[in-house]
Amino acid sequence: MAGAPGPATPLVRIYALAARALMPLAYRRSARKLAAEGMDTTRIAERMGHATAPRPEGRLIWFHAASVGESLSVLRLIEVLGTQHPAFEFLITTGTATSARIIAGRMPPRCRHQFAPLDSPSAVARFLGHWRPDAGVFVESELWPNMLRGAAAHGIPLALLNARISDRSARGWARIGRTARYLLAHFAMVHCQDARTAEHLRGLGCAQAAAGANLKAMAGPVPHDADMLGALCAQRGARPLWVMASTHAGEDEIAIAAHQAVLKRHPGALMILVPRHPERAGDIARLLAQAGMTHERRSAGAPIGTAPVYLADTLGEMGLWYRLAPLVCVGGTFVPVGGHNPFEVAHGGAAVLHGPLYANFAEGYAKMDAAGAARQVADAGALGAAVAELLGAPDDLEAMRTGASAFAAAQEDSLADLATTLGAALGLR
Repeated sequence: MAGAPGPATPLVRIYALAARALMPLAYRRSARKLAAEGMDTTRIAERMGHATAPRPEGRLIWFHAASVGESLSVLRLIEVLGTQHPAFEFLITTGTATSARIIAGRMPPRCRHQFAPLDSPSAVARFLGHWRPDAGVFVESELWPNMLRGAAAHGIPLALLNARISDRSARGWARIGRTARYLLAHFAMVHCQDARTAEHLRGLGCAQAAAGANLKAMAGPVPHDADMLGALCAQRGARPLWVMASTHAGEDEIAIAAHQAVLKRHPGALMILVPRHPERAGDIARLLAQAGMTHERRSAGAPIGTAPVYLADTLGEMGLWYRLAPLVCVGGTFVPVGGHNPFEVAHGGAAVLHGPLYANFAEGYAKMDAAGAARQVADAGALGAAVAELLGAPDDLEAMRTGASAFAAAQEDSLADLATTLGAALGLR
């Protein structure tokens, strides 16, 4: 029965012993990584469960997400819950410095961030002892056994939102079915981002698993600086423009080859190339030079000039690029990383192109393709042809943009319904 997991399985007890023994090593590794990323050293202790902020008065709802995408996906939900329950306070925990920085300026009212405690009994106990959350919400695949056991010991009702599990992972969980059932029984509500995941989890004995809309589709538009957008529009002028967003190694070459094809039909066209990890910008600059393409670089403070490529090697500015461009190709879909969020592009009002590899967003891309808001392309040649075609056919491009905006707008009702369902499942009054 959900919320009544029963005794821990032998595998979970062994995990707890191993986590306790390995915690010093895990902490040193985590601390080094956070320090290397420039995180304030006083906050690194949060990974051991030592709070660096006071607990607010009143009821506190805890959201736990892995990293940037997952944490951003719950901000709009927290905002809606905050409106429905104006006396509630909120805590969001993540594990990466990047997520902490990006969400810092985007948190809704009455919300604060801490780094998640490492999944050892002592760190979790310190964390829960300080924050004493009235309910907890875990996002996607964050099934940390000691966190779940600690919450159960404190009587904290839990929900799992936007759950996703691949066919391969489902087979792995089935081999430890008793432990899978034990962990999933901690959740009073399990919201799955697609029907396949719900079927997998019910097959593991999670009767409360139900399919719903992808939480990332309901996250709303990515914020942007309106004044900066105006300045970039002026710099761009009337040049045909497209964005290649969130590229991984192996995709920059595809973008470059595609833009070379675009330039043959639209000589003044501009491509804004946005790497998923800005630290790869040097490698991308070398690829551009090898291809004989000049570029301006965002991190150097350069404005959009006359070069055919603008290398947007910064964090936290995706909202600008999605608003500036009428057409965006989403990276992570030409190499096997699972794809990236197309819904943010739709909320920005741009049409979407994507490659064939998008397992993490399979249902979302299928719906957007069917709605005429997105289009799949196979490779660099097909991408270049599609971009050149759409930039030369304003009516067709505008139809795709209209479809994308309509798709995004339809998600708002789903968000309100999810907030109401979550509140009822967790007994929030």
